[in-house]
Amino acid sequence: MMQDQTPASRREFLTHTGLALTAGIRCSSDAFAGDRAPNSDIANSHVAKSQSLPSPPIQLPTDRLGPPSGPKKRIAAIATTYWKYSHADDIITKFIEGYSIVGRIHAPHCTVKSLYIEQFPETDIGRGMAARYKIPLYQTPAEALTLGGDTLAVDGVLLIGEHGDYPLNDKGQKLYPRRRLFEDIVKVFRKSGRSVPVFNDKHLSYSWDNAKWMYDQSLELKFPLMAGSSVPTAWRLPPLEFRPGVQLDSAIVVSRASFESYGFHCLEFLQEFVQRRRGGETGVKAVQALSGEAAWQAAKDKRWPAHLIPAALKPVPESRRSVFNFDALRKTTVFLIEYSDEFRAAVCLNFSSEFTFAADVAGQSEPVATYAYLPKPQRDHFSFLCNHIETMFRSREPSYPVERTLLVTGILDALHDSRAAGGKRIATPQLAKLTYKPA
Repeated sequence: MMQDQTPASRREFLTHTGLALTAGIRCSSDAFAGDRAPNSDIANSHVAKSQSLPSPPIQLPTDRLGPPSGPKKRIAAIATTYWKYSHADDIITKFIEGYSIVGRIHAPHCTVKSLYIEQFPETDIGRGMAARYKIPLYQTPAEALTLGGDTLAVDGVLLIGEHGDYPLNDKGQKLYPRRRLFEDIVKVFRKSGRSVPVFNDKHLSYSWDNAKWMYDQSLELKFPLMAGSSVPTAWRLPPLEFRPGVQLDSAIVVSRASFESYGFHCLEFLQEFVQRRRGGETGVKAVQALSGEAAWQAAKDKRWPAHLIPAALKPVPESRRSVFNFDALRKTTVFLIEYSDEFRAAVCLNFSSEFTFAADVAGQSEPVATYAYLPKPQRDHFSFLCNHIETMFRSREPSYPVERTLLVTGILDALHDSRAAGGKRIATPQLAKLTYKPA
């Protein structure tokens, strides 16, 4: 639990998860009133019944595969850099050491057999992890995939191309070498005449053309591909999920002001909900990035659902959200997304340090809302994502469609074009027919 949570949010979390903390919970004497046995007032006056665990227990994606059988899947891990709390640490370390998740300890039926790390800052822990766990640290991605031999020698690949010292382009996009590293992986597949599942952390690339090329490679060579953010798979408070076919009138995600890095997480969180709307995912025909007065005026003109911001902020503990008023929109950046079926949604970057969602659902008088619970500093929300990744490595079936991340990658690239053009509306014909079915 986060130490800075308010008592109300702590109680809310316990209510929703059914988990009990055995230390630090203060109970009034009234809490013990029903627990006293006859003739044992003194003995039992300070003894309370324990809170029960969830029933039935939480089911993880890997539970659906049944008990592990056969040798562990051999994994090659490719990273731009590897330091404490980097995405490499959040993901690769969990595949090496295992992790806790919803009151359980989970040991992946996988073993990291090789590492390739491109940059080694002073804060590097990758070399120490390699030494401690006797994992070979190779000089090239190809060597990591072949374990120093001539052909592919692993059963899955983790590609963590996040963080590191890389330049920005004129649009402000960080030029992470995900396509270059992915290309090195694909070359080994082609040379070996076979391929294995690949997970690519976050968006596929800063560039739509690069992302589409990567996606097309997976189709041509027929290997499972997953990508994306940890936020859509995180615990939600309060619980919220839509069944396919939900009729949404409007939707918004609110978070902190980071155009690319957090903007991507926001878009994936948004897409995880709106992809289930009536008629299914239809693609996106245009986007627009507005800031300051332009964002405020667009809200005033009801071009995006600013009225949902208070509802989106309501689940978030007060210490991690800003006070909302309409004039504050003059200090925000907003993403406007126009879908091919005329549905419209938005992302607002300013009012919360959490990722929070709200929507108007047809037939309901009040908006529905939730936020992604991201424990800090433990960053345990990555455990859920890692469990989905393991499911793909073991079953060769993606746990959720990569097309969600492909669409979001294209949206984010086009939003950079809009910002660079002073907030111009950008048509996205390349995304207008990008349809898929959610998991």
